[in-house]
Amino acid sequence: MNIKYFAATAALALFLTACGNDAANTTDNSMADAKPPTTDMDQAMPVKTASADSDICVAAGPQTPRDISNPSGSNTVFFELAPDSAEMNLCNIHTHTNAEHKAPGYSVFVNDSDNGGYACNDTGSLTEDELMDPSGGNGAMKGVKPGDTIEVHWVHSSCDVAPGEGLGACLADACTNPILRVEAQAFLVVNDSNALDFNDFDYVGSAVDGMHQAKSLPQGTGEPVIFRGSTTGPSYTQSTCSPAQVTWSVRPSCARVDITSLHAWAAKGNVFNETGSHGVRQLVTAEELLSPIEQ
Repeated sequence: MNIKYFAATAALALFLTACGNDAANTTDNSMADAKPPTTDMDQAMPVKTASADSDICVAAGPQTPRDISNPSGSNTVFFELAPDSAEMNLCNIHTHTNAEHKAPGYSVFVNDSDNGGYACNDTGSLTEDELMDPSGGNGAMKGVKPGDTIEVHWVHSSCDVAPGEGLGACLADACTNPILRVEAQAFLVVNDSNALDFNDFDYVGSAVDGMHQAKSLPQGTGEPVIFRGSTTGPSYTQSTCSPAQVTWSVRPSCARVDITSLHAWAAKGNVFNETGSHGVRQLVTAEELLSPIEQ
């Protein structure tokens, strides 16, 4: 990530973040009828477009999302992988409906729209009770309902920052070119009090060894696949790319999360001001835009 390029857009990122939260607060629960908010942390970055003689923006560096079961990639832009998330500050948590990545546990293609992406493999096996919406479509967390898949991003920064809204929370006046790492987990949203409680993965003002951290990160969903990539979100394509350099750690299997806990997270006023699930960037498939996954 170019330091001057990133610094020049930091103020804009903060503005877009503020605007994006208004959009998130008004997103309807019907994913078919409403376009999800797109100016979250993943959208507030400048873009690099394809050159005149190419329809893909290779020079922008490796892009995300990808099929994490395919290690192939030929993008030549190299940057050092970020440290473990425990050695960085959590700066943001947000969700996308559906999964942006494709993985062994979530490989069901939904569609190629901003509301598309991938669904957990066992979505079709949910019972009528598990699909019932206890809020009747009026829950605090907009843009998600039982039966949906969400991909959650825990964003970490090398800057000395505290968690907050969007991309701006990952920056500081003296740290405009942070090292970024995203821990990602796909969840199948269900109406089941025995499923995981999303609040167990929230930030509650806790610091571990001086670093802001979530209460916990998901366990038991497979060894995370770690690779070099970018920010995501529906503003980006294979011809309009994100220049950000991000280390990704993506778990290969889905877990089930209780819809009531998601609504509770939004209703209680989380520090991220997240009250709506965001749209997706379609899968990046051009090898020229993917980094090789180191086995």
